[in-house]
Amino acid sequence: MANVQPTRGDISAHPDVSEMRERYARMLGGRDVALVDGPVFLLGLYCAASPWILHYTTSQPALATHNLIMGIAIGLLALGFTRAPERMYGLSWAFCAMGVWMIVAPWIVGASPDMGVILNNIIIGALAVLLGLLCAGTAAKSTPMP
Repeated sequence: MANVQPTRGDISAHPDVSEMRERYARMLGGRDVALVDGPVFLLGLYCAASPWILHYTTSQPALATHNLIMGIAIGLLALGFTRAPERMYGLSWAFCAMGVWMIVAPWIVGASPDMGVILNNIIIGALAVLLGLLCAGTAAKSTPMP
């Protein structure tokens, strides 16, 4: 019977070892903010569901629709951050702008919102700005300078 046991040897003698190392480093590059993807997705999920959680779908229908759309957009950003981080972390600043918009939206989109709705959007917006700044700062730090 032939010897079919795999041998575990040193691959440093492999002719493509330098190329394999470069490719491995490229694949792992830009993943410094991997821990932010989950909280961003959860923030988007909560933003989309918050009108039903806080029961303001009938008193603030425009703001409920607004939060649903913004929550879906935040969730899609999180999925993009996970799928193609090297391309998507440039949108971290847009995520910060979305957070600022969430803070002012109750007064612009809503019709005389109550304090619970206002606080909900301020908290969502502040977390979005914070997570966006964290993504942008880490992406800028991990981007190699030419």
